Amino acid sequence: MSVPQNPAFTDASNTPEHWERAYRARPSTEVSWYRPHLERSLAFINDVAPDRCAHILDVGGGASTLVDDLLAQGYRHLSVLDLSEGALSTARDRLGAAAGGVAWLHGDVRTIALEPQSLDLWHDRAVFHFLTNEADQAAYVSQVVHALKPDGHLVIATFAPDGPTRCSGLPVVRYDAAGLAQVFGGAFRLEDQAADAHATPGGSVQSFLYCRFARVG
Repeated sequence: MSVPQNPAFTDASNTPEHWERAYRARPSTEVSWYRPHLERSLAFINDVAPDRCAHILDVGGGASTLVDDLLAQGYRHLSVLDLSEGALSTARDRLGAAAGGVAWLHGDVRTIALEPQSLDLWHDRAVFHFLTNEADQAAYVSQVVHALKPDGHLVIATFAPDGPTRCSGLPVVRYDAAGLAQVFGGAFRLEDQAADAHATPGGSVQSFLYCRFARVG
């Protein structure tokens, strides 16, 4: 089991300024985390939130195409949260008029005000693994517990134990399913997991772990 430890570094560089620079440095389709379609995310979302009226938050969605695909599938209550206003602007510009049907949230997932028990599904691909100290991890978990409905679901993807140790110049924490379940605690029940090999635009392959949790506490 891979259980995250409290490393010697802090999350001080994991700031809006860092991510604004990352998105200015290259087109959004050339950053290492870009994928034309998040097939694994879409499959897990469709499994547990088939109702197109489901309230879904994509944490760290930024310039991701997940919101495009969810809109195309008919989902009507979508929110995208990101530290980078530039990334959010890229997605809004790409969507054009359809962007008006999405709530765009610029802020930090650890501190942003979210409505209590307002979400049916919380989605995160590759944000949580940037939180490398226990205080930030606990703040994130508290936000999920606060915002999800009692019968809601969490779909989360992090680097797997054999994945990279750094991304975008920052250290990350790698997880297996047992490690993620331990961090999220008794308020969540692990329902499914899947490995995902992400091919980056630069030609390398990164090992991800996807987990799907149900809110139970």
